[in-house]
Amino acid sequence: MIQFEGMERRMAGIEACLRENGLDSLEAAEALCKEHGIDVAAIVKGVQPIAFENAVWAYTLGTAIALKKGARTAADAAEAIGLGLQAFCVPGSVADQRKVGLGHGNLGAMLLREETKCFCFLAGHESFAAAEGAIGIARSANKVRKEPLRVILNGLGKDAAYIISRINGFTYVSTDFDFATGTLKVTGERKFSDGERAAVKCYGANDVLEGVEIMKHEGVDVSITGNSTNPTRFQHLVAGTYKKCAVENGRNYFSVASGGGTGRTLHPDNVAAGPASYGLTDSMGRMHSDAQFAGSSSVPAHVEMMGLIGMGNNPMVGATVACAVAVEQASR
Repeated sequence: MIQFEGMERRMAGIEACLRENGLDSLEAAEALCKEHGIDVAAIVKGVQPIAFENAVWAYTLGTAIALKKGARTAADAAEAIGLGLQAFCVPGSVADQRKVGLGHGNLGAMLLREETKCFCFLAGHESFAAAEGAIGIARSANKVRKEPLRVILNGLGKDAAYIISRINGFTYVSTDFDFATGTLKVTGERKFSDGERAAVKCYGANDVLEGVEIMKHEGVDVSITGNSTNPTRFQHLVAGTYKKCAVENGRNYFSVASGGGTGRTLHPDNVAAGPASYGLTDSMGRMHSDAQFAGSSSVPAHVEMMGLIGMGNNPMVGATVACAVAVEQASR
């Protein structure tokens, strides 16, 4: 018997989604995925091993919907997967109100379309969540894209960037920023592995100005912010400033804000104006984002608290892309 976290609060929406898409049950959805050689649980846990069981079943439903719809491309499959994720949102929750499930599907589709050249995880280097998401995308997206998607991490602290690169096998890019002239100089690159992991470039910045110049240097088209450490000191500020530059120069830039939605918390950066208010970091995300997610970039339990599923927002990006690519490959 299938069981997962918050099942009783989610089943009405899930059952409605199953009916709308011609599926009898979650067991039937799982069977359909396996018929096409897709092991959704392995994909989800492969991106974030500590993801909850409800994340596995949400992606199982979404992947089955994509197969039912006959999605021929990974981008179309990603949009369909978003329907499954949305069905798992707890009614009336922050995630439900923001349509975060659909947002994840649309973001995944964007990363799989050729118009998007460079995707950036903007972080305070607060965790390995960005690394988990980057690995998931690097493993999958380029299998179906004509032009490889460039994936970068851009975060506060050169030492943190170096360590994350070394642990995960990324390429560490060292930079020097001239505050007098506002120019960025790449001073070296160090690969810590060969292959797909080395294709992920990891930058460490000393401050916001250098972070913005890194975005310009790489020509970032889409980014997602982390929202755990240093959100008011780096990532929201970098995204907002780069957004202003993009608008002024006629450049398309899609900014996704990950995290927030908890209102009054004990974190000093989330000072609230009242019990029903959003925290400061959540409000900052609203100022620059084209899409706003809910809950932590990394911690499954926090995203679950917001009413979506137990998986960090950044790893979820990787899981969406990976499942969508599996659907395209199965349809060939």
